[in-house]
Amino acid sequence: MTSPTAEHARTISLVTGGNRGIGREVCRQLAALGHTVLPTSRSPASAETAAGQLARDGSSVHPLQLDVRDPDSVGAAAREVAKDFGRLDVLVNNAAIMYDTWQRATTADLATVTEAAEANLYGPWRTTQAFLPLLRQSPHARIVNVSSEAASLAGMGGGTPAYTITKAGLNALTLMLAAELRGDRILVNAVCPGWVATDMGGPGGRPVPEGAAGIVWAATLPHDGPTGGFYRDGHPIPW
Repeated sequence: MTSPTAEHARTISLVTGGNRGIGREVCRQLAALGHTVLPTSRSPASAETAAGQLARDGSSVHPLQLDVRDPDSVGAAAREVAKDFGRLDVLVNNAAIMYDTWQRATTADLATVTEAAEANLYGPWRTTQAFLPLLRQSPHARIVNVSSEAASLAGMGGGTPAYTITKAGLNALTLMLAAELRGDRILVNAVCPGWVATDMGGPGGRPVPEGAAGIVWAATLPHDGPTGGFYRDGHPIPW
Protein backbone atom coordinates (compact mmCIF):
# COMPACT_ATOMS: atom_id res chain seq x y z
CA MET A 1 0.00 0.00 0.00
CA THR A 2 1.27 3.45 -0.92
CA SER A 3 1.97 5.68 2.08
CA PRO A 4 0.09 9.03 2.34
CA THR A 5 3.37 10.94 1.93
CA ALA A 6 4.32 9.02 -1.20
CA GLU A 7 0.78 9.34 -2.52
CA HIS A 8 0.82 13.12 -2.32
CA ALA A 9 4.30 13.27 -3.89
CA ARG A 10 2.91 11.70 -7.05
CA THR A 11 1.42 13.67 -9.93
CA ILE A 12 -2.38 13.65 -9.53
CA SER A 13 -4.11 13.10 -12.87
CA LEU A 14 -7.86 13.01 -13.54
CA VAL A 15 -9.29 11.61 -16.78
CA THR A 16 -12.96 12.09 -17.61
CA GLY A 17 -14.48 9.10 -19.33
CA GLY A 18 -11.59 7.07 -17.94
CA ASN A 19 -13.52 3.83 -17.68
CA ARG A 20 -13.09 2.64 -21.27
CA GLY A 21 -11.45 3.18 -24.65
CA ILE A 22 -8.91 5.95 -25.02
CA GLY A 23 -9.65 7.30 -21.55
CA ARG A 24 -8.82 4.03 -19.83
CA GLU A 25 -5.65 3.65 -21.88
CA VAL A 26 -4.57 7.20 -20.98
CA CYS A 27 -5.09 6.26 -17.34
CA ARG A 28 -3.01 3.11 -17.82
CA GLN A 29 -0.13 4.97 -19.45
CA LEU A 30 -0.14 7.73 -16.82
CA ALA A 31 -0.20 5.16 -14.01
CA ALA A 32 2.78 3.42 -15.64
CA LEU A 33 4.62 6.75 -15.41
CA GLY A 34 3.98 6.85 -11.65
CA HIS A 35 0.97 9.17 -11.57
CA THR A 36 -1.86 8.81 -9.11
CA VAL A 37 -4.71 8.36 -11.58
CA LEU A 38 -8.37 9.22 -11.05
CA PRO A 39 -10.46 7.49 -13.74
CA THR A 40 -13.95 8.96 -13.80
CA SER A 41 -17.22 7.65 -15.14
CA ARG A 42 -20.88 8.60 -14.98
CA SER A 43 -21.41 5.23 -13.28
CA PRO A 44 -19.67 4.57 -9.94
CA ALA A 45 -19.62 0.85 -10.77
CA SER A 46 -17.88 1.48 -14.12
CA ALA A 47 -15.30 3.70 -12.43
CA GLU A 48 -14.65 0.99 -9.83
CA THR A 49 -14.30 -1.69 -12.50
CA ALA A 50 -11.83 0.42 -14.49
CA ALA A 51 -9.81 1.14 -11.36
CA GLY A 52 -9.64 -2.57 -10.57
CA GLN A 53 -8.34 -3.29 -14.08
CA LEU A 54 -5.78 -0.47 -13.86
CA ALA A 55 -4.47 -1.12 -10.35
CA ARG A 56 -1.58 -3.38 -11.26
CA ASP A 57 2.06 -3.46 -10.16
CA GLY A 58 1.61 -0.92 -7.38
CA SER A 59 -0.24 1.61 -9.53
CA SER A 60 -2.11 4.26 -7.56
CA VAL A 61 -5.65 4.41 -8.96
CA HIS A 62 -8.70 6.01 -7.33
CA PRO A 63 -12.10 5.75 -9.06
CA LEU A 64 -14.36 8.78 -9.08
CA GLN A 65 -17.98 9.25 -10.13
CA LEU A 66 -18.27 12.26 -12.43
CA ASP A 67 -20.87 13.12 -15.06
CA VAL A 68 -19.54 16.11 -17.00
CA ARG A 69 -23.10 17.06 -17.98
CA ASP A 70 -24.23 17.43 -14.35
CA PRO A 71 -22.96 20.49 -12.44
CA ASP A 72 -23.76 18.84 -9.10
CA SER A 73 -21.75 15.74 -10.02
CA VAL A 74 -18.80 17.82 -11.21
CA GLY A 75 -18.86 19.93 -8.05
CA ALA A 76 -19.02 16.88 -5.80
CA ALA A 77 -16.06 15.31 -7.61
CA ALA A 78 -14.01 18.49 -7.23
CA ARG A 79 -14.75 18.59 -3.50
CA GLU A 80 -13.73 14.95 -3.14
CA VAL A 81 -10.40 15.55 -4.90
CA ALA A 82 -9.82 18.65 -2.76
CA LYS A 83 -10.45 16.63 0.41
CA ASP A 84 -8.31 13.65 -0.60
CA PHE A 85 -5.42 15.36 -2.41
CA GLY A 86 -5.61 19.13 -2.01
CA ARG A 87 -4.62 19.75 -5.63
CA LEU A 88 -4.86 18.47 -9.19
CA ASP A 89 -1.87 18.36 -11.54
CA VAL A 90 -3.40 17.07 -14.78
CA LEU A 91 -6.95 17.31 -16.12
CA VAL A 92 -7.71 15.31 -19.26
CA ASN A 93 -11.10 16.28 -20.68
CA ASN A 94 -11.74 13.08 -22.61
CA ALA A 95 -15.45 12.26 -22.13
CA ALA A 96 -17.45 12.75 -25.33
CA ILE A 97 -20.53 11.44 -27.11
CA MET A 98 -22.42 11.52 -30.38
CA TYR A 99 -20.38 10.64 -33.46
CA ASP A 100 -23.47 11.39 -35.56
CA THR A 101 -22.55 9.93 -38.94
CA TRP A 102 -26.25 9.74 -39.87
CA GLN A 103 -26.75 13.53 -39.76
CA ARG A 104 -26.04 16.48 -42.06
CA ALA A 105 -25.97 20.12 -41.01
CA THR A 106 -28.77 21.00 -43.43
CA THR A 107 -31.21 18.61 -41.77
CA ALA A 108 -29.68 18.00 -38.32
CA ASP A 109 -31.85 17.48 -35.28
CA LEU A 110 -30.77 20.44 -33.16
CA ALA A 111 -31.86 18.66 -29.99
CA THR A 112 -29.19 16.07 -30.80
CA VAL A 113 -26.63 18.84 -31.32
CA THR A 114 -27.60 20.37 -27.99
CA GLU A 115 -27.21 16.99 -26.27
CA ALA A 116 -23.73 16.62 -27.77
CA ALA A 117 -22.75 20.12 -26.68
CA GLU A 118 -23.63 19.33 -23.07
CA ALA A 119 -21.02 16.56 -23.03
CA ASN A 120 -18.44 17.66 -25.59
CA LEU A 121 -18.22 21.41 -24.96
CA TYR A 122 -20.04 22.49 -21.81
CA GLY A 123 -18.85 19.35 -20.01
CA PRO A 124 -15.14 20.12 -20.36
CA TRP A 125 -15.85 23.79 -19.72
CA ARG A 126 -17.69 23.23 -16.43
CA THR A 127 -15.20 20.56 -15.36
CA THR A 128 -12.26 22.88 -15.97
CA GLN A 129 -13.97 25.68 -14.05
CA ALA A 130 -14.73 23.38 -11.11
CA PHE A 131 -11.18 21.99 -10.88
CA LEU A 132 -9.33 25.22 -11.65
CA PRO A 133 -8.76 26.13 -7.96
CA LEU A 134 -7.10 22.72 -7.50
CA LEU A 135 -5.06 23.06 -10.70
CA ARG A 136 -3.81 26.42 -9.44
CA GLN A 137 -2.43 24.59 -6.39
CA SER A 138 -0.17 22.54 -8.65
CA PRO A 139 3.35 23.67 -9.60
CA HIS A 140 3.00 22.03 -13.03
CA ALA A 141 -0.66 21.96 -14.04
CA ARG A 142 -1.72 20.66 -17.45
CA ILE A 143 -5.13 20.66 -19.15
CA VAL A 144 -5.60 18.41 -22.17
CA ASN A 145 -8.78 18.68 -24.24
CA VAL A 146 -9.30 15.58 -26.36
CA SER A 147 -10.50 16.89 -29.71
CA SER A 148 -10.60 15.67 -33.30
CA GLU A 149 -9.12 16.71 -36.62
CA ALA A 150 -12.72 16.67 -37.85
CA ALA A 151 -13.03 19.97 -35.94
CA SER A 152 -10.22 21.62 -37.92
CA LEU A 153 -11.70 24.57 -39.81
CA ALA A 154 -8.87 24.27 -42.33
CA GLY A 155 -10.19 20.98 -43.66
CA MET A 156 -13.78 20.84 -42.45
CA GLY A 157 -16.42 19.40 -44.74
CA GLY A 158 -19.95 18.16 -44.21
CA GLY A 159 -21.35 15.47 -41.97
CA THR A 160 -21.30 14.55 -38.27
CA PRO A 161 -22.46 18.10 -37.38
CA ALA A 162 -23.12 17.55 -33.66
CA TYR A 163 -19.72 15.99 -33.05
CA THR A 164 -17.76 18.27 -35.38
CA ILE A 165 -19.22 21.58 -34.26
CA THR A 166 -18.98 20.79 -30.56
CA LYS A 167 -15.35 19.72 -30.96
CA ALA A 168 -14.65 22.94 -32.89
CA GLY A 169 -16.10 24.77 -29.90
CA LEU A 170 -13.78 22.79 -27.64
CA ASN A 171 -10.84 23.94 -29.76
CA ALA A 172 -11.92 27.55 -29.33
CA LEU A 173 -12.21 27.00 -25.58
CA THR A 174 -8.69 25.58 -25.58
CA LEU A 175 -7.29 28.77 -27.10
CA MET A 176 -9.19 30.98 -24.65
CA LEU A 177 -8.15 28.98 -21.60
CA ALA A 178 -4.52 28.88 -22.73
CA ALA A 179 -4.48 32.67 -23.07
CA GLU A 180 -6.22 33.30 -19.76
CA LEU A 181 -4.16 30.77 -17.77
CA ARG A 182 -0.75 31.61 -19.21
CA GLY A 183 -0.04 33.81 -16.20
CA ASP A 184 -0.80 30.85 -13.91
CA ARG A 185 1.70 28.72 -15.87
CA ILE A 186 -1.02 26.21 -16.68
CA LEU A 187 -0.45 24.64 -20.09
CA VAL A 188 -3.64 24.02 -22.08
CA ASN A 189 -3.67 22.09 -25.35
CA ALA A 190 -6.05 20.20 -27.62
CA VAL A 191 -5.09 16.76 -28.90
CA CYS A 192 -6.51 14.70 -31.74
CA PRO A 193 -5.83 11.00 -31.08
CA GLY A 194 -6.61 10.13 -34.69
CA TRP A 195 -9.06 7.49 -35.83
CA VAL A 196 -8.82 4.92 -33.06
CA ALA A 197 -10.48 1.50 -32.85
CA THR A 198 -12.76 2.24 -29.89
CA ASP A 199 -16.51 1.79 -29.39
CA MET A 200 -17.02 5.28 -30.86
CA GLY A 201 -14.37 5.05 -33.58
CA GLY A 202 -15.34 1.57 -34.73
CA PRO A 203 -13.17 -1.13 -36.30
CA GLY A 204 -10.32 -0.28 -38.65
CA GLY A 205 -8.76 2.52 -36.63
CA ARG A 206 -5.27 2.66 -35.16
CA PRO A 207 -4.52 0.76 -31.93
CA VAL A 208 -5.82 2.47 -28.79
CA PRO A 209 -2.35 2.80 -27.17
CA GLU A 210 -1.10 4.78 -30.17
CA GLY A 211 -4.00 7.22 -29.98
CA ALA A 212 -3.61 7.62 -26.23
CA ALA A 213 0.12 8.31 -26.43
CA GLY A 214 -0.36 11.79 -27.88
CA ILE A 215 -2.71 12.70 -25.04
CA VAL A 216 -0.17 11.47 -22.48
CA TRP A 217 2.50 13.54 -24.26
CA ALA A 218 0.44 16.70 -23.73
CA ALA A 219 -0.33 15.73 -20.12
CA THR A 220 3.37 15.39 -19.31
CA LEU A 221 4.85 18.40 -21.11
CA PRO A 222 7.83 20.08 -19.44
CA HIS A 223 7.48 23.50 -17.81
CA ASP A 224 8.61 25.23 -21.01
CA GLY A 225 6.29 23.16 -23.19
CA PRO A 226 3.79 24.65 -25.62
CA THR A 227 0.36 25.97 -24.71
CA GLY A 228 -2.61 26.91 -26.85
CA GLY A 229 -1.85 24.32 -29.54
CA PHE A 230 -3.66 21.59 -31.45
CA TYR A 231 -1.65 18.38 -31.82
CA ARG A 232 -1.67 14.80 -33.04
CA ASP A 233 1.18 12.51 -32.00
CA GLY A 234 3.04 15.52 -30.62
CA HIS A 235 2.95 17.41 -33.93
CA PRO A 236 0.90 20.57 -34.62
CA ILE A 237 -2.14 20.28 -36.89
CA PRO A 238 -4.15 23.19 -38.38
CA TRP A 239 -6.94 24.76 -36.42
